[in-house]
Amino acid sequence: MKLITLGLLMTFAALAQKIEIEADQSVDFTRFKTFAIRDARLNSQNPSLNSELIRNRLNADIQRALEKKGLSFVGSGASDLNVRYTLGAAQKTELEAYPAGWRGFGTQIVRVPYTEGTLVIDLRDPTTRSLVWRGIARQEKSDAAKLEGKLDDMVRKSLDKFPPKIK
Repeated sequence: MKLITLGLLMTFAALAQKIEIEADQSVDFTRFKTFAIRDARLNSQNPSLNSELIRNRLNADIQRALEKKGLSFVGSGASDLNVRYTLGAAQKTELEAYPAGWRGFGTQIVRVPYTEGTLVIDLRDPTTRSLVWRGIARQEKSDAAKLEGKLDDMVRKSLDKFPPKIK
């Protein structure tokens, strides 16, 4: 029973999102008061992940998350931070071996397709034209529909780590 529980925990850990944050430690993040979403790139062969609806949803999620941090959205014109993001999704296949045959002595190899998705959110300072903060969220071993359902979570978990803690 303990082995089954351990196996399930490892499976859930493998399917979890991984969030990486990079930040310029020399930047004073308290001076940023406004932001604008300047560029969005969707790079997926799956039409459900490469659509205007997904772009609008990500824009709204990013706007909501940054407004919770006290920043104000600027629809056009100058802003203190420019947001650029990229959503990439790749189709992959993994081989899995299962016992098969008479009394389970043989092995059957099965191809299991899955989607791996990465959302990169960049915050740039327009005055210096430099990258000041980057959040990278990865969702591994999913399918396109599940990845689409996790996009809100990917944005939220990334921007929860903004602004970075000073080291």
